[in-house]
Amino acid sequence: MKKRIMQIVALLLICVLAFCGCKKSDTKSENSNLSDEDTEEEIDTRHKIGFSAIDMENPYFITLKNAVLEILDEEKYALITKDPGSDPELQNEQIEEMIEEGIEVIFLCPVNWETISESLVKLKEADVKIINVDTQVKDIEYVDAYIGSDNERAGYICGEDLIQQRPDGGNVLILECPTQNSINDRIMGFEKALSSADVGFEVVDRADTNGEFDKALDITRNMLENHPEINVIMCGNDQIAVGATTAANLAERKDIIIYGVDGSPDIKKELVKADTLIAGTAAQSPINMGKEAARIAIAMIKDKEYEKETYMDVFMINSKNVEMYGVDGWQ
Repeated sequence: MKKRIMQIVALLLICVLAFCGCKKSDTKSENSNLSDEDTEEEIDTRHKIGFSAIDMENPYFITLKNAVLEILDEEKYALITKDPGSDPELQNEQIEEMIEEGIEVIFLCPVNWETISESLVKLKEADVKIINVDTQVKDIEYVDAYIGSDNERAGYICGEDLIQQRPDGGNVLILECPTQNSINDRIMGFEKALSSADVGFEVVDRADTNGEFDKALDITRNMLENHPEINVIMCGNDQIAVGATTAANLAERKDIIIYGVDGSPDIKKELVKADTLIAGTAAQSPINMGKEAARIAIAMIKDKEYEKETYMDVFMINSKNVEMYGVDGWQ
């Protein structure tokens, strides 16, 4: 009997140790740049910076975070990353968690540019510096620094290119995402360019894709059935453009041309194909943006001067110049 009791006690100890090991692993996964050699004491004395972007399955935000890490690692700062997975309520919850974990600065790209205001108030109350990255929040007065691409310009150069490609006009489908102000600005720039054209471009329909591939694919398939006259598709980002391209190919619509914004490797791989439907993408650089955002964060922590607003240039990548930028990675 005594032997049986000792066996049960030993089994319980194994379970407790296994559970503790799992908890330690969970903590490690949230702290993106902490090595196995870092002790709890060393972690506690580091400057902690939060990273909250729209969806960490999006290659754009993965690249942005890695660029941030490249600079922060030089200072041995800890980056705490959480993935809201395009859920605005979850993003607000996760930001509150990061405040409790003691972050001093946060890199923030909002899932919803309006409902993020709840978190902005809490961040300011906790004296956390806010670096708004890529897509602007609505209540910009809470932000300490903004860094992003010239999104209106990105949409405008897509419109300019379209006017050259289709000088007789066309029937346009717009795939957007009203909760992301970066995409709003791109669509606004695109429509401004079309309004300046001497020929007629008609926007026959528009739809909210939430910025996602799957929704863009399904919506485009339905739109092409309901509006067979569509021969131009303007997309708020490259993920949307890949979804729209897939739908158009499935429908065997070789007369359609498609624009995206980002300059992603997926779109650049499309551009090297001889029969691609992609006319071009207004490219930005998450690598340069991430590095500059990290330098601003370091300046904040060291109480040095930094730029309050930084707008990075955008440029058109098409089949004629795509080889200059490479197809295997971001510029």
